Amino acid sequence: GKRMTRRGTATARKLAGEVSDPTARAKPFLKWAGGKGQLLPELLARLPESFRAYHEPFVGGGALFLALISAGRVGKAYLSDVNGPLIETYLALRSDVEGVIARLRRHKSEREYYYSVRAKSPNRLSLPARAARLIYLNKTCYNGLYRENRSGQFNVPFGRYKNPRICDEQNLRAVAKVLQDTFVGRRHSSTVLKKAKGGDLVYFDPPYHPISATASFTSYDRNGFGLDEQVALRDTFLALDKRGVYVMLSNSATDFIRDLYTGFSIDRVYAARAINSKGDQRGKIAELVIRNYV
Repeated sequence: GKRMTRRGTATARKLAGEVSDPTARAKPFLKWAGGKGQLLPELLARLPESFRAYHEPFVGGGALFLALISAGRVGKAYLSDVNGPLIETYLALRSDVEGVIARLRRHKSEREYYYSVRAKSPNRLSLPARAARLIYLNKTCYNGLYRENRSGQFNVPFGRYKNPRICDEQNLRAVAKVLQDTFVGRRHSSTVLKKAKGGDLVYFDPPYHPISATASFTSYDRNGFGLDEQVALRDTFLALDKRGVYVMLSNSATDFIRDLYTGFSIDRVYAARAINSKGDQRGKIAELVIRNYV
């Protein structure tokens, strides 16, 4: 039951532009570490037949959320993440997509220019300018990987792309339209307990438990996500389960994760993973999809 005010309809029409139904095409606007594009068919095949509200507390690039929206399966949705700049970018698109687009158009894929943008502190920029900066860096940096150093600065080098699509206007407008009715906030994953009710669906996509000591690019947020955080997340999973909430979680196929979720439905699936500088290690990696329902 979506109620549209007159103003809302006008806004939606303006956002739609020439596209008859842009929501059908809304795709992730960022390339994100552990993005779920490759795993989507496996996740979609394992959803409950129906659910009430949808919650995604590690939203990242939002691949599953956007796929569900385009399939017409989401009513009320709650998206959150602890990563401040990421959440700001979603909020900027929701409140001023044209402002973000206007600023993105000014950015260019040139090495010196890239480093000058990267070096500037985003704190002095307006919200749409900060969002445009993050999208621009994401589209032109090496491997499209978001990474902060210990002091919270984006520190990825320039990527050598022939002709990166810095400003995909149609998709940004489609995403903005989808976000109009969506809650977006910077929150810790445990706060999902305040909102989720029986019959809702929660999808957890935390930073993965590293398969090997060197594979720890779980540091996309400088706060890190170690064993204690994985255990705390499992406790949140259990609390939601007791409440009658549908919970689905993806993580790496390690014994540690398997043991944490003993007693729940655990499927081993394979997804192509591309964030690896060594091309030969870009093959299919086993992952786990864990559910409290079948």
